[in-house]
Amino acid sequence: MTQGLTLEEVREFVEKSLSSKIPRSVVEELISVLSRYLDKLTIEDLMKIVKSVEEEYNENLVDPGEPVGIVTAQSIGEPSTQMTLRTFHYAGVRELNVTLGLPRLIELVDAKKVPSTPLTYVYLEEPYKYDRDKAMEIARKIELTRVANVVSRVDIDLVANAIILSLDPDMLRDKGVDVDTVIQVLRKSIKKADIAVNQENPYEVVIQYKEPINPLKAEKIRDRILNTKLKGIKGINKVIIQRRGNEYVLVCEGSNLRELMDVEGVDHRKIRTNNIKEVEEVLGIEAARTLLIEEIANVLEEQGLEVDIRHIMLVADMMTRTGSVKQIGRHGIAGSKESPLARASFEVTVKNLADAAVRGGVDNLKGVAESVIVGNYAPIGTAIVKLVYNPYIKVE
Repeated sequence: MTQGLTLEEVREFVEKSLSSKIPRSVVEELISVLSRYLDKLTIEDLMKIVKSVEEEYNENLVDPGEPVGIVTAQSIGEPSTQMTLRTFHYAGVRELNVTLGLPRLIELVDAKKVPSTPLTYVYLEEPYKYDRDKAMEIARKIELTRVANVVSRVDIDLVANAIILSLDPDMLRDKGVDVDTVIQVLRKSIKKADIAVNQENPYEVVIQYKEPINPLKAEKIRDRILNTKLKGIKGINKVIIQRRGNEYVLVCEGSNLRELMDVEGVDHRKIRTNNIKEVEEVLGIEAARTLLIEEIANVLEEQGLEVDIRHIMLVADMMTRTGSVKQIGRHGIAGSKESPLARASFEVTVKNLADAAVRGGVDNLKGVAESVIVGNYAPIGTAIVKLVYNPYIKVE
């Protein structure tokens, strides 16, 4: 028994033992793990490890004819039925809510265009990620700031034909905005008025209209002024600075991946959002599939539920196989099945049968649902085999 093996010896033994039995990726991963323990590894240990890997792999193989779709549906459906309806959970940041539990799982499988609580985690590059002040600079730059965020009071003077904005100095300081910026933005958006600072109060902005203000439209004019954008990125409504280890991360309420990735100081390789559709549009379908798997797995794990990752991967594969994220429902996967009977068995039965009849639809009875409906053996398990034995035919 020789103590310690070389990497070449380990590679040769593992490849000779396993390369014909399990995928190459698994072999390479095993060699990579074993390479860290070469000084402690003996040939006996290596034989035990290789045998254990082979047994584990064989136990996890799917048998031919296994109805993986049904197993997946049961594996995810049963735990989600037991799932507590914990809709909101504080994700380490008291000011922000995150939708979790069953509502979030429904959002994901329904492929909602915008999640009910969109979040983006913005990681920073050096030197921004180690300096809170520099991280604050980026936070102020990306957080959407409207006039309403820096105003403490709005007065509409119909007699003087003016609207007076009282700015909050603390909020101006917090948002990194000054009075001049507010005036410049308002001058660009309001053409039919003179805008100036009140000489007696430097934090009071007077919008003097040239034409009389219509009392019936005064509220609309007020709302339009308050919703005027001062700075920031559309969709990023709030930014919290969070310390993780020795670096700072920006947690944003809302998402706008395309614009955030272009901001100087933002690490575009690590930025992450929970908005699946936006990831699909910006980064592509493979990225959307990966995020879908991670999000579903996180929701289940948060509830203490264990579901094999392969079941989740199958769901994500079905949702993204066409090149865009489709929901699991009559407007997505279930509604796009080739079988008219399978579509009818899911929802809106009469409509699906009538459409199939009008169009002359043909059902080849290849799936489980349609086979059950007509009383055939479902093509799963032993019923997938088409071999027929006739004991009365004599073979010479």
